[in-house]
Amino acid sequence: MSSIDDVLDDVQDRATDLLNSEGRSGVHVATGIVLTVGFALLAHAIATGTLKPKRTVKSLRRNEGPVHEKPRGAFSLILPAVFSATTLSAVRVWNAPTSRERSLAMGLWFFAQTVNAIWLGLRPSSMRSQIAAAMSSAGLAAAFAFEARKLDENAGKMAAPTGTGVRIANFLGRKTEQATDGRTLH
Repeated sequence: MSSIDDVLDDVQDRATDLLNSEGRSGVHVATGIVLTVGFALLAHAIATGTLKPKRTVKSLRRNEGPVHEKPRGAFSLILPAVFSATTLSAVRVWNAPTSRERSLAMGLWFFAQTVNAIWLGLRPSSMRSQIAAAMSSAGLAAAFAFEARKLDENAGKMAAPTGTGVRIANFLGRKTEQATDGRTLH
């Protein structure tokens, strides 16, 4: 029985480290998980269900249509993991000691999720709106990562994309394109 207790203690210690929940009650940790995952799912639901892309006469004249296809290649596999890492980062920030910085970081995370959901829902078709979507998403992600790193270095690292991550994504993209001959992976 001792080895089972040791294994359970080890799992609990690893979960505490992963969630940055040392000294926090189970209710506080569960509330943070429910809030962050729930808000991320709500943002996704809003983006995919309620917001529809606008089609204007101007966009039709330019042959600009809304984007309807799913991401292809390695990014179709990596993007959910990136969003999951950002959500896990938000849980770690939630579990940090109560402070003005924590409130700012969580506010940035909620704002970034909301803006991303709006952009996903609008499905920008023009070059300018796509650039605006990319820049606002990247800027908010960077601002959250910066504030998160002040509270918990690992939370900031999870939220901030790195050159290594992009290099790995590009490598996977090339390999999957070669292996699938242009077919999508989903």
